Amino acid sequence: MNSIQDIFNQKENNLLSIFFTAGFPKLDDTTKIITELSNSGVNFIEVGLPYSDPLADGPTIQHSSDVALKNGMNLDVVFKQLESIKDSNKTPLVLMGYLNQIIKYGEDKFCKKVKDCGIDTVIIPDLPMVEYENHYQQLFKNYGITNVFLITPHTSDERIRKIDSLSDAFIYVVASASITGAKGEVSEEQINYFKRIQTMNLQSKLIVGFGISDHKTFSTACEYANGAIIGSAFIKELEKKGVEGIGDFVKTVKNC
Repeated sequence: MNSIQDIFNQKENNLLSIFFTAGFPKLDDTTKIITELSNSGVNFIEVGLPYSDPLADGPTIQHSSDVALKNGMNLDVVFKQLESIKDSNKTPLVLMGYLNQIIKYGEDKFCKKVKDCGIDTVIIPDLPMVEYENHYQQLFKNYGITNVFLITPHTSDERIRKIDSLSDAFIYVVASASITGAKGEVSEEQINYFKRIQTMNLQSKLIVGFGISDHKTFSTACEYANGAIIGSAFIKELEKKGVEGIGDFVKTVKNC
């Protein structure tokens, strides 16, 4: 059982995850942000690996990646930062990055570093399922790493069920067929999509992301899934108020 599965065993619904980009706003903010999020009661934390050509990210996260890279962030630095809090951090971390980063860094080297940081779950949005089945599934298994797949409103039922059979941690339910970013209220079309997934009675847990930005959208997403991830809205708040504003942001989302 990995750390995310353990979280679901402790609490099955209304799980809140926060995404941020490592090295933003400042290079040495990574561990500070994780500590504050953990102290604020976030259930798990998604750490974004800054990348120059992010395929799924909207303007806000693209901006945070650009700043982080200019700050000097790279995989060696982020792994060193994450390893430094391995023993003190009590909130599970999920790494989100892109396939080219893994290939360029070295697949085995990347997986070993992930394991050394005490992380056992990754999200690689551009990892093709066939490549996962033919190669990365066994590679990740060798290092005790679980991969999270994404689905969108355009994903067929057949593919969703295939993803369900390959998933151990959760399925990332992309709320709309678009890039990341706050989009206001959850639409009726999105709700119908959530209901469609809900009625499939999948074995995997469901976490909604993309466009979740506040208490209202978080609560709506949790009606149809086990929880939700907030990214762009948090990064905007982080840029405005810094690490000191993290606790208030989480309280506002959780309405507590």
